[in-house]
Amino acid sequence: MTILEAIFLGIIQGASEFLPISSSGHMILVPTVFGLESPDLTVVAIAHIGTLLAVLIYFWRDLWAIGWGVLAGLQQRQPLGSTEARLGWFIVVGTIPAAVLGLTLEDYFDSIFGTPLFAAGFLLVTAVLLVAGERILSGHKTPAKMGWTDAILIGCFQALALLPGISRSGSTIVGGLWRGLDRPTSARFSFLLSIPATAGVGLLKTIEVAQAPDLTAVLPGLIACFLAAGIVGYACIHFLMEWLKKRSLYGFAIYTASFGLIYLLVAAFQAG
Repeated sequence: MTILEAIFLGIIQGASEFLPISSSGHMILVPTVFGLESPDLTVVAIAHIGTLLAVLIYFWRDLWAIGWGVLAGLQQRQPLGSTEARLGWFIVVGTIPAAVLGLTLEDYFDSIFGTPLFAAGFLLVTAVLLVAGERILSGHKTPAKMGWTDAILIGCFQALALLPGISRSGSTIVGGLWRGLDRPTSARFSFLLSIPATAGVGLLKTIEVAQAPDLTAVLPGLIACFLAAGIVGYACIHFLMEWLKKRSLYGFAIYTASFGLIYLLVAAFQAG
């Protein structure tokens, strides 16, 4: 993988991780379309660390407030005494479904990752989810009104994104809309919910990279991918947070449906 390819993949990851268009789908399909070597899971994980950094920087005030809220709640023996403390525990609870499913079916998800037809097909599912989210949009629930059921069910929507082509941000935002959250609250919780899972996977892969015998050779490309993903990811978080204040998810649904359908049609034509 050249430096330019690494930067290109980082840009794709940074944009598609936060926009509801599926980072896994794009990391599989885009290299295939452009005739590039498909990135392995290590490259994908390092790119995820870049997007993790983007979330941490963008939401550092929220995370600071949540962290102090949780600590203050424990110290005062009122762990759910504030909105920030509850939000912290909701993030923990919401992470459980994807963690359990991912660990239980890790071999299966690894086997289908990198399969373009799966990714293209599930992009169509992402489009359906986004349209459904707009159709059911009716809530005005803020973080102060969130409950345990909201966190668990949104976490179940996040677990769907273990399938390549299902957008994590899209599915969790839709899950939030289904539970009555307003768009900004759904997006905010979606991004915060991504932190534990991304940090866990990224940490494991970073350890593997550090122990690799050819580290010197691959490190420049991984650093380039990491930086590109982080910079573009930060910009896309800001873009989506502003977009959802006034606009719908339909445009993203049209894009994912078009991308997935065109790839499937081209693949069918070539096979025939």
